Amino acid sequence: MTAPDQIRRDGYALLRQAIPADWLDELRAAFDANLVPSEHWPVPRGRDWRHAMLDLEPRVQEVCRLPVLLAAVGALVGERFFLGQVEGREPLPGGGMQGLHRDLSAQRPGDTASALAFFDDYGPANGATRLVPGSHRPAPDEPPPSELDEPRALQIEGRAGDILVFDADLVHAGSLNVAGGRRRSILMGFFAEPLYDALAATAGLRNVRMDTRERFEPTP
Repeated sequence: MTAPDQIRRDGYALLRQAIPADWLDELRAAFDANLVPSEHWPVPRGRDWRHAMLDLEPRVQEVCRLPVLLAAVGALVGERFFLGQVEGREPLPGGGMQGLHRDLSAQRPGDTASALAFFDDYGPANGATRLVPGSHRPAPDEPPPSELDEPRALQIEGRAGDILVFDADLVHAGSLNVAGGRRRSILMGFFAEPLYDALAATAGLRNVRMDTRERFEPTP
């Protein structure tokens, strides 16, 4: 099975050490310098998370364009796509717990992919993402995700510099930051080209300041 086939089967890929190690200190500093309280976003963010406005940071934009990341996104989306959003997220100590859910594709299965790039080591102790492999194409009569799916969930763990790429319909969730350690990351949203006009209309609500006109082609 080829790597693209495996990504499409599982609904995600964990790209180990995709971010060059000598970028990480700069990325952490940018995250901490651009923290914005929840109530200062156009739509308030969750209060048990730190949120950073990072979409104008040049190094962050370089992370969003790493070839291995774009190849994984292309395998999931399967057509011309664009980067529509990027922001910094970090669960506060004792925060970050989410119920299993799907972010949901906009118009058709596979038209939206997300990616989390980790600036710190991550695992069960500091709220790492958990997910259910292969859950991104539910049957028409399948019930929505619930606590009944928890036994099937895989909690990922790894090192600063890893990137998790996943289909928006994959069942996933953040976990509780029980130990209180730092777990800085950026959340990126990639979308099939036909979604551009709809996303542009809500850019202000999502506090998107960057230019989103660049297009990317699926590649092997």
